[in-house]
Amino acid sequence: MSRIWAGTDCGKTHHHCLVLDSKGDTLLSRRVANDEPELLKLIGDVLDLADGGKTTWALDMTGGEPGLLIALLVNHGQELVYIPGIAVNRATDSYRGQGKTDARDARVIADQARMRRDLQPIRPGDEATLELRLLTDHRVDLVADRTRTTNRLKALLNSMFLALERALDLGNVGPLVLLTGYQTPAAIRRAGSRRLTAWLRNRKVCNAAALAEKVVEAAERQHTAVVGEKAIAKMVHTLAKEVMVLNEKITETDKLIEGRFREHELADVIQSMPGIGTILGAEFLVAVGGSLDAFPTADRLAAFAGTAPAPRDSGQVSGNDHRPTRYHRRLQRVFYISALVSVQRDPNSRKFYDRKRAEGKRHVQAVLALARRRVNVLWALIRDRRCYQVTPPVTTAA
Repeated sequence: MSRIWAGTDCGKTHHHCLVLDSKGDTLLSRRVANDEPELLKLIGDVLDLADGGKTTWALDMTGGEPGLLIALLVNHGQELVYIPGIAVNRATDSYRGQGKTDARDARVIADQARMRRDLQPIRPGDEATLELRLLTDHRVDLVADRTRTTNRLKALLNSMFLALERALDLGNVGPLVLLTGYQTPAAIRRAGSRRLTAWLRNRKVCNAAALAEKVVEAAERQHTAVVGEKAIAKMVHTLAKEVMVLNEKITETDKLIEGRFREHELADVIQSMPGIGTILGAEFLVAVGGSLDAFPTADRLAAFAGTAPAPRDSGQVSGNDHRPTRYHRRLQRVFYISALVSVQRDPNSRKFYDRKRAEGKRHVQAVLALARRRVNVLWALIRDRRCYQVTPPVTTAA
């Protein structure tokens, strides 16, 4: 047997594996429990079918439920490639048969791996990258929870005390502390500016006097209690505390991310780029799997990050580029946010941004162009294992 392809439709309790040969004929189709003995037996049977030839395992997931299978395949030195679920769904329509079954999906995965040469390899990465992935994913969840809770808090304030919602910046700690003690216009007026100032200072709120004056002024604009004010005030108190707790959890997670990121061998190189701190640096490492082994060129990295335009040519129309639809969105965010920050902190980035604006580019277009340029720079820095310098080192000819 020269070469075979094993497509696996991954699930929580079971996987379905289907093996094809070079002609597209089915050699094996089996539903297997997501359990180590069963998976080891499957791997052994597939390797027996290969009879010493090369085996490519294609999966529609890169982590989570198939984690045990991936670990076993890596331990056996097998080649793994990833085909996104959306690609499987789109390709399914071109295959015979109707309805969705695990066996049919596994066949599509195997056949696509047999025909395509653009699939990304699955690399489990090192321990540090895995920890960073867990921590950054947890941080994303915490930030999303904080955003939802803050929006709910704003909606409640708008329904009860609109002037106060306009006066407070709930992204700061001080207004949240205030809302844990005072929520209604009447309560704020009774307390007064001096008492509020003392109350806030006892809780170590910065600029307590200015905050107290602002909320008292807002309270003077509303002397009418809305229906359900007491119930709304209790909810405001509860949600303000929840946001404060989430802020503390995010801060603790950021410290863990920073400590783990600084232990990585590429941390100094990545963080030397203006605009990339520990959080964005950790997101970058997680997105690329801890190294650039899967990106032999800067163009490949740019395409993966969604900073390179994709062509849409047809007939006599050429050069019709557009924003890509398939890319790593969190990696694109890393380069876009860092480009925004670098415009203010790095003279080279500012010069490039101003030149693009002078060419007629809009702000977002100029920042995306800068992000694309920074992909090249960061890729070269990691390749050469050197840190960014505002003035590049002068190279002398031998």
